[in-house]
Amino acid sequence: MSATDLEGYYLREEPQTICGQTIPSIVDDYVPDYPSTVDRFFTRYYYEHPVDKDRQEPHLVLFHSNRICLIQLAPEHVAFRLGIKSVSFEVGKIDRSQNQVSGKKKSGGMIVQADSTLAMVTCNDESVFKVRGCVQGKLVEVNQRVVQDVGLLGREGDGFIAVVMPKPEQCEAIKGKLMTREEFPGGKTVGE
Repeated sequence: MSATDLEGYYLREEPQTICGQTIPSIVDDYVPDYPSTVDRFFTRYYYEHPVDKDRQEPHLVLFHSNRICLIQLAPEHVAFRLGIKSVSFEVGKIDRSQNQVSGKKKSGGMIVQADSTLAMVTCNDESVFKVRGCVQGKLVEVNQRVVQDVGLLGREGDGFIAVVMPKPEQCEAIKGKLMTREEFPGGKTVGE
């Protein structure tokens, strides 16, 4: 295809007037440093299980104002250095991917504790790491996409393992047990 054949595929902006006023261009509204969805709507917290603290296995908890928590591995997790081979939601006799919820109150969701295992991550050297619940609440869903594409785990927001919803009255106590970005030894997120 030549350049002239492609001209029809590109946006040709034409000035528009509505009720006598010229509508500004949407192209002019582009903001190159616009904050990500995570930056705009979530607060980052970190969780380290006491047993795993020396093994460098921190978790990232993205806490939304509506109390939904996305649980994922922190960028500093040792599994990223070793290379992640697979993710499994089969934890002992329980398959977390079979979790079924319904309704506004998410009835039927599995109850998880901060130290509950949500998934198992296997690395290229065959070492296996537990993905912890990090917060007490109901398991709303697991992210099946990370099973097919383990590369998603390194993407903040998209690479979540599970969605957990704590009770409203427990949110402040849960936040108090987690570390803020400033308190976390890594202290920075990817891209900073």
